[in-house]
Amino acid sequence: MFLGEFEHTIDEKGRVAIPARFREELGEGLVLTRGFEHCLQAFPRPVWRDLSEKVSALSMGNSEARNLRRLLFSGAAEVEVDRQGRILIPQNLREYAALSEQVVIAGLSTHFELWSHERWNNVLETLDTDAGSIAEQLAALGI
Repeated sequence: MFLGEFEHTIDEKGRVAIPARFREELGEGLVLTRGFEHCLQAFPRPVWRDLSEKVSALSMGNSEARNLRRLLFSGAAEVEVDRQGRILIPQNLREYAALSEQVVIAGLSTHFELWSHERWNNVLETLDTDAGSIAEQLAALGI
């Protein structure tokens, strides 16, 4: 399970260290892709397989389903964790997420996200502002 928030530095080659507690779950490697709000999403391969099957089963006639496929699949990259516990983030994905020196890695249970430090701070501010609304939506779902 991926939990917690970590700050790491990205090196000049585009490599970033994955938190040690996350590495165990990445034995088969991971898939890195564009996420929502201009972050990157990192999925262990088994989780990615399940997600890709569900997305691929959506109707091609639905424009939102096509856009979701484009977002997830066209920029996806299979990534391995090296002996130092780092991954190499492809240039196109670094540009999409505006990743430079400081990267925030946020655990989201089944996967994790990589954010630029500035964008992550903006997300946190939005979460604080919208907390009441989020609680109401969860209550409506029975959570």
